[in-house]
Amino acid sequence: MKTLDDCRVAIDAIDDEILKLLNQRMEVVKHVGEIKKSSNGAIYRPEREKAIIQRLTEQSIEQNGALNAAAIEAIFLEIFAVSRNLELPERIAYLGPEGSFTHQAAESRFGAMSDYLSLSSIHSVFKTLEAKRAKFGVVPIENSRDGVVGETLDLLAKSPVKVVAELYMPIHMSFATKAKKLSEITKIYSKDKGFGQCREFLQEHNLVNVEQIPVESTAKAAIMAAENPNAAAICSHIAAKLYGVPTMFDHVEDDIGSQTRFVILSDFKNQKSEDDKTSILVRLKDSVKAGSLVHFLQDFDAKKINLSKIESRPLKEKGGFEYLFFMDFYGHIDDKNVQEVLEKHKDEVTWLGSYVKGEEIEVQ
Repeated sequence: MKTLDDCRVAIDAIDDEILKLLNQRMEVVKHVGEIKKSSNGAIYRPEREKAIIQRLTEQSIEQNGALNAAAIEAIFLEIFAVSRNLELPERIAYLGPEGSFTHQAAESRFGAMSDYLSLSSIHSVFKTLEAKRAKFGVVPIENSRDGVVGETLDLLAKSPVKVVAELYMPIHMSFATKAKKLSEITKIYSKDKGFGQCREFLQEHNLVNVEQIPVESTAKAAIMAAENPNAAAICSHIAAKLYGVPTMFDHVEDDIGSQTRFVILSDFKNQKSEDDKTSILVRLKDSVKAGSLVHFLQDFDAKKINLSKIESRPLKEKGGFEYLFFMDFYGHIDDKNVQEVLEKHKDEVTWLGSYVKGEEIEVQ
């Protein structure tokens, strides 16, 4: 029977082998970076990363391994992030400040080593990408509770940047404060929606009459709470930790199933995978004509293209009550059936990006 020391020796030997193999992988990665740089190829290839994770997951199942799909993804997403930085370091712009949920989403895909640029608005993220001051941008596009982020949709309608990936992230709120007791708290900071999302918690703990001060982000709330021992913040756990505010309560949101969909923006076209989604913008020529939207949608049905989302937005430049439509459907822009529909409506459709379909989080 092995002793603890025997196990540690075995682990050290395995770790040595893992390091050796990782260094070998990174040498190959450097050559890949040189090839992509000379051909102006995209460094971030989410369809390739997903295929690797799926392949390794299948191997682990066949080998009856201890690592499940989630564990493999967590390990290899960080390996991919380090690899991309070796191939060609890229800057990622995101809706800040540091410690925001968008920052957390960005790090989940690009790793801790990447060069991040925190910006104060979604508009600033788009402008930074358009000016080539960053290669990637990460912004929220919709929340399962509050619906779409209108600013993101409106900017996609005007900007040349494309959606190259999506990800879903559960949104959990923490109640953080330097106060020792709830009775000592005189102010609570949070994003305006944060108070609404945690109304039941505030009522249950007799905090509804405490002054509620809305700020531009939950990370900003943590910053403000760090400066006042009698203040509290409703914020993310990562923001509380980052700004040194002790967490008094975790998961204080009313809806524990809340999640936000984020999109990653850039300037390239993804290759096809086996599980794609496409986003388009639709400006119908005869939008005021009866049945125009129905006839448009029937063409998708005829080609067996499954629409997953349709969202209307006011056509602001015209005024009045005309609308444009944002649509998501399953498939890639290069699929034959998709091409046939879009060719028929080429004067009405703007392609916003085709990308690997993100996995929605299942709430237990």
